[in-house]
Amino acid sequence: MREQRADRPGARDHSGARSRPEGGTEAQAKDVCLRYLTDRARSRKELADKLTTKGFAPDIIERVLDRLTDIKLIDDVEFAQQWVNSRHTYSGRGKRAIGMELRTKGISQDIAAEALDTIDGDDERERARELIVKKMRTLARSDNLATTDRAERDKIVRKLVSMLARRGFAQGMAFEVVKTELEAHGADAEGLEVE
Repeated sequence: MREQRADRPGARDHSGARSRPEGGTEAQAKDVCLRYLTDRARSRKELADKLTTKGFAPDIIERVLDRLTDIKLIDDVEFAQQWVNSRHTYSGRGKRAIGMELRTKGISQDIAAEALDTIDGDDERERARELIVKKMRTLARSDNLATTDRAERDKIVRKLVSMLARRGFAQGMAFEVVKTELEAHGADAEGLEVE
């Protein structure tokens, strides 16, 4: 069996792992970006990370991303606004969770804050309420919430508040929404307090 040279792209090194191919031209980097942008809008950091993993040189990455920014194919402000709208509307995420997602995508705190301001408190509360109503339908005894004993009710409350917290909603608001919906379903919400 012939040995591959370790300095060739895709060749195996002495440990048996494939070596990372070493970059390419600006045109190739631009093609990678354009293919990556066909799925959805991307932040500048996402594209830079993709090109880095493909082995492109930092100077080529910078030039390509600058060019794509100049022609408005990369716009972190627009990306952040689209991301906030999509994640809040379709994925049921709260502001905190969306903010963390934006940070991981390389969006600056100022741009993220501006985009997150498009979600007002009433929008967030209504989205939390919709999620709770949907979840209450799937709970085993949601139809009988009025007759549920206190221990079972507390278990349901913890489950619902935890679900909202995992999605990035503030605990106080989550608890308030859960309590309101339990009362609307005839459950005894007396004595419920935020833990």
